[in-house]
Amino acid sequence: MARLWRRSRRVLASIGTVRRFLHFGSAERPALQDAFGARIAARLKGGVLLRPVALLALLIVTSGFWIFFSIAATGFTSDFNLFALLRFAAIQITIGFAQMVVLGIGDMSLAVGAIGGVAGMFAGFVMQSLGMPPEVAVPLALTAGILLGFGNALLIIWTRLNSFIVTLATASLITGAMLIVTHAKPFSNLPDSFTSFADGEVASVPVSPLVLVMLAVGVALFFLYRNLSLGREMLAVGANRRAARMSGLSVDRVVLLTHGLSGALAAVAGLMAIAADHTASPGLGSNWLLASFVSPAIGGTLLSGGLVSVPGTILGGVLLATMSSGLLLMNIDNFWLTVVLGVVLLVAVGLDRLTRVVGGAAT
Repeated sequence: MARLWRRSRRVLASIGTVRRFLHFGSAERPALQDAFGARIAARLKGGVLLRPVALLALLIVTSGFWIFFSIAATGFTSDFNLFALLRFAAIQITIGFAQMVVLGIGDMSLAVGAIGGVAGMFAGFVMQSLGMPPEVAVPLALTAGILLGFGNALLIIWTRLNSFIVTLATASLITGAMLIVTHAKPFSNLPDSFTSFADGEVASVPVSPLVLVMLAVGVALFFLYRNLSLGREMLAVGANRRAARMSGLSVDRVVLLTHGLSGALAAVAGLMAIAADHTASPGLGSNWLLASFVSPAIGGTLLSGGLVSVPGTILGGVLLATMSSGLLLMNIDNFWLTVVLGVVLLVAVGLDRLTRVVGGAAT
């Protein structure tokens, strides 16, 4: 009788444990969330955003290229070239940010360039064809980018397909639709008040205001990941989506907001690009794909998710712009840069795989 009583107590205890685990409305849910949140917080303190050693190494490499091109490439340190280099870097970094936030949740977006291109063309259409001022065109373009990002997220959520497949399809769809609607014609008569912003200087220093826009975006993203619960939830989803869902996080909400944010950042990059080029071209964004991955990958963002680096993405973009400018001044075909980017991305994928293997062994 006593043995039967003990066995019954063990069964009841087991049932109670299962019920407490599954009943997310109970008091155990905050405890489970806190435990999972503590792991994410520990990763943040351990260097998810900063990773000082890796950033220092990247800074040394970038500085080395600056020194090399200053000696080997005539005109590299001229005011004109530095202005163009930093303006180009600002656009590349913003493109990298658009991909970085999606990589952080374990997804990827092959539609970053398409969204940026559509947003830029839409802004050009609003300003040139409708005669609207930039104060109207810019918010409309940002809204378009956000909505396109939401569209990607909703398709991923509803179909449960891989983000690679979904964004590959949507990139083709929205680019094709844009070309049909605009008849592949550029918008070149943009208001001077819009284009002069990209050509201006900051406090008489030969630095484009676009650099300030990029830095403002970077600070906002750093604050998001460092201080806001949404940023921690984004990293939690990227680190382990199943565990995040079991801890009570609304994974679908995080996916929706993240892709919307990516769309907004891609639209910002598109607006920056048409301001710098003085025209909204149908080909805008067509060559962004590789660069969008390489900048965050160089900077330490894991392609598998759960780890991002805002400062690293900035340094990665500066390195890409430096190499592009230096090779151009040395009359070396820029196709070599594409080869280098491909190699860098392969190395990043290998390191990402190694990190997951080591991390899995550690846990």
